[in-house]
Amino acid sequence: MRNLICKAALPLMVVALGAAGCATMGTGAGATPSGADPVTFTWKGSTASDSGTMTASLSDGTTYTGQYFQITRNTTVDSLGPLWVGWHGRWGGLGWDDWGADDSFITQYTGRVAANLGAPSGAHMRCKFQLADPTGGMSGGGRGQCQMPDGKTIDATFPKA
Repeated sequence: MRNLICKAALPLMVVALGAAGCATMGTGAGATPSGADPVTFTWKGSTASDSGTMTASLSDGTTYTGQYFQITRNTTVDSLGPLWVGWHGRWGGLGWDDWGADDSFITQYTGRVAANLGAPSGAHMRCKFQLADPTGGMSGGGRGQCQMPDGKTIDATFPKA
């Protein structure tokens, strides 16, 4: 369930503002499969949207920031354009192609989240997560994996917010 206070306040805000959403926030943790190289994740989203921003802070001080998208039955591949930046076209490997996306429309509500996070140096980290409670969005928790520019992977866990 998304933020209860937000849900209770939403009808009042819609009346007052015409259209509104409440921000949701959370954290996550990750490391390489061996447990080395810890990573701290923070995310901020909106109940009115299936997207938001995410930051990954590495133990060496490097920070990657960018958008995340929850893939739903209403998600078009065109709306995921920011996910391809820095990766020379669509992503292959790590099972990205088996999600069933084509150039026209993603037809299933999958509970999956994809993110493309960039560092000030221009390097990119790409991530995919499976939500524990898809209707709760990122607030419902989940787990997944990120790939660093050098190919190293980070296993990530997001607790229920």
